[in-house]
Amino acid sequence: MNGREAILERVRSALGPAPTVPEISRAYARTGDGDLVARFVERVSDYRATVHRSLDDLDLDGFVRAPGVELDLRPDDPPLTVAELDALPGVVTGCAVAIAETGTVVLDSSPACGRRALTLVPDRHVCLVRVDQIVATVPEALAALDPRRPITLVSGPSATSDIELERVEGVHGPRQLDVVVLG
Repeated sequence: MNGREAILERVRSALGPAPTVPEISRAYARTGDGDLVARFVERVSDYRATVHRSLDDLDLDGFVRAPGVELDLRPDDPPLTVAELDALPGVVTGCAVAIAETGTVVLDSSPACGRRALTLVPDRHVCLVRVDQIVATVPEALAALDPRRPITLVSGPSATSDIELERVEGVHGPRQLDVVVLG
């Protein structure tokens, strides 16, 4: 036995037998099998996002859309510069999937979601979510995604808190998030 093995043996002896670790269930908690749309809307609202059931009450004048979104707005194609994105009142994108349990919208850089800069630079992000895109849990959402695409998980407007717990919005992304649930 060399010196390293002797030291490790003394450490193991001093620690005693390893504790038994209970088997962890991977069945994720759910708050019931109720209405996914209602749960999603409730959770998204908890994150200070504004939820709409149609585009009718939104003023999208000057907004730019992701190339795959079918609205009568200017597309981000060719891609706008960061300075141009920063000067916009906001952007409209779709999503890849939405998670009811966490109130999270998942963007995957597809044409409907747009590139990351499109959703992170402007001060306001309007995200269109079809009811058939809403799943109950994070594992269900991950199973629905293409693992080769970069993803962004959005749970409310960008926010952070300083050491005194003062909330500051818009530091890492848009200050305002509007989620439009369609269908």
